[in-house]
Amino acid sequence: MLKEFKKFIAKGNVLELAVGLIMATYFGAIVKSLVNDIIMPAVGYLIGGVDFNKLTLVIAEAVPEVVNEAGEVVTPAVAEVAIKYGVFINTIIVFIIVAFSVFLVVKAYNNMKARMEKKEEEAPAAPPAPSKEEVLLGEIRDLLKEK
Repeated sequence: MLKEFKKFIAKGNVLELAVGLIMATYFGAIVKSLVNDIIMPAVGYLIGGVDFNKLTLVIAEAVPEVVNEAGEVVTPAVAEVAIKYGVFINTIIVFIIVAFSVFLVVKAYNNMKARMEKKEEEAPAAPPAPSKEEVLLGEIRDLLKEK
């Protein structure tokens, strides 16, 4: 079973998949940073200093912890309940940029593949070898010319 596993891991497709997954993870991190740290602050500035990460729709306000004089917690703190639509907008923009980037990569790959196939088609094929009948007929012709 260990030999089978080693054979499976050694296949090129598995290694290529692992490399692709690692590259995609870090590519996603780069795009997320691009959107969150460069694009969205600029867009926010252009539309009046809005920070998209802080855009929320508050459903229930946060409640602070209430402590009595003896130091006992009477009411525990309750976190704010909010819909963070600004973060959602950032995520949509990240998705659009990643999808467009993948589209460009696939398009470039398809163009490269098409060019390679076109070059293979353009290469002149070697003339086919003569059949046995043609060889025999050629020998007969040559013998008749000698006589």
